[in-house]
Amino acid sequence: MNRLILPAVPSHRHTDGVRIRRDYERFRHTGLPKRLEIYLMEAYGIDVASRYGLTPIKNPFGKAAGQLSLNEAQVRTDAQAGLGFVVLKTVIAENGQGHRGMEAWAVKDTRMKVEPITGKETGDRGWNVTWHGRGWHGSFAEYLGFFAASLRHGSEWGTVVVPSCKYHLPAGNDDFALDEYRHTTQSLAQVWRKAGEAGPLQLEKDFSPTLAGSDRAEQQEAILRWYREVPRLIQSALPPDELQLGIKLMNTVFDDDFQLRTIRTLIEEGEVRPDYLVYANRLYERPSQDGEKRGAAYGGPDLSRRNLRLLSRLRRLELEGELTVPVPGISGTGDVHSGKMALEYALRGTESLQMHTLFQLPSSAYGMTIGSKTERALHDLYFHPENGLVTWMLHLRETGEIGHREGIASFREVTTWYRERGRDFFVKGDHE
Repeated sequence: MNRLILPAVPSHRHTDGVRIRRDYERFRHTGLPKRLEIYLMEAYGIDVASRYGLTPIKNPFGKAAGQLSLNEAQVRTDAQAGLGFVVLKTVIAENGQGHRGMEAWAVKDTRMKVEPITGKETGDRGWNVTWHGRGWHGSFAEYLGFFAASLRHGSEWGTVVVPSCKYHLPAGNDDFALDEYRHTTQSLAQVWRKAGEAGPLQLEKDFSPTLAGSDRAEQQEAILRWYREVPRLIQSALPPDELQLGIKLMNTVFDDDFQLRTIRTLIEEGEVRPDYLVYANRLYERPSQDGEKRGAAYGGPDLSRRNLRLLSRLRRLELEGELTVPVPGISGTGDVHSGKMALEYALRGTESLQMHTLFQLPSSAYGMTIGSKTERALHDLYFHPENGLVTWMLHLRETGEIGHREGIASFREVTTWYRERGRDFFVKGDHE
């Protein structure tokens, strides 16, 4: 089940194509409009509002947790650039005495290498980033201060800011470090409330792809146990109405069937279901047979292909009534390199997209000649004449794939496409 939904060439009115190219060239040198979402509505009849988890966002594009969201300046730049949301660098949970069971994941090295990559499945070209750092390397107190400052910037510019956390994951049948779950979650909630944020603390729990290369991730039953129990342990730290929990699933080193089983385990078997899913960053190669060389995490075209394939399978199960519970909201991540790819995710029910690699390409890879890399990435995501979101939203409207009210085509309607049209694609017209 590996077909893309969108065709190679878009269909839209000639006048729309001319306008998109004009805007693309104009904004290359002047920057994006300050009130971009209003401009898209007025100029093209496109509403890009969506939600991240249960939270409304002004547009579907956000920054994934990583090396590009670990200081206040980065978050301020992203909010000013117009991102819908920012997920902060993943902090390692600790107890009240400062002990961290996952201490090995607090690595300071932040060097990153950006290079082209060719997909093994299709030969498509893309970008890949490798780095040695893992989680937040500073103190937990410093992270709480960073979180508070980031919330202020997000509030000023209308950008949702969410912390990410890696909690203790035991091997085998060992006990979970419950004191780390309680202390970390309650401390983050205190910062959230003090900042005056509306509603419950929104928190992303990160099942890091780096962990997929550890010995622990070689144990399938351990992974399934984590997915059954971790949401309950996090939720138990706060009253139910004070936490909105997103679970960031990892791509395991196992096959598609097991990967689908992990998703079903998370949403069907746990005592507490997450409010939304984040699916799924990075692939991971197994270590060599001699055990001397560790596997390597990577992204690029193979990552998006696998993610789309698994999301298609998940939607097929949902449409056929095979799931015991509804699929919660999904935030997509993994090789989201264009507006067109963002819509491939959205057509499978993904309500928001979070990226990391796209914001650190060489300057020559962007069309825009000024501004931060976040601004340059958004310029291409929206206005690229062949692969931008505007081009392909207009294609979907012109071909009748999505409806429109009073001339307005909504991104949210794209995310519900699979319910009305997806049966033909995911059930009847697709195949393994």
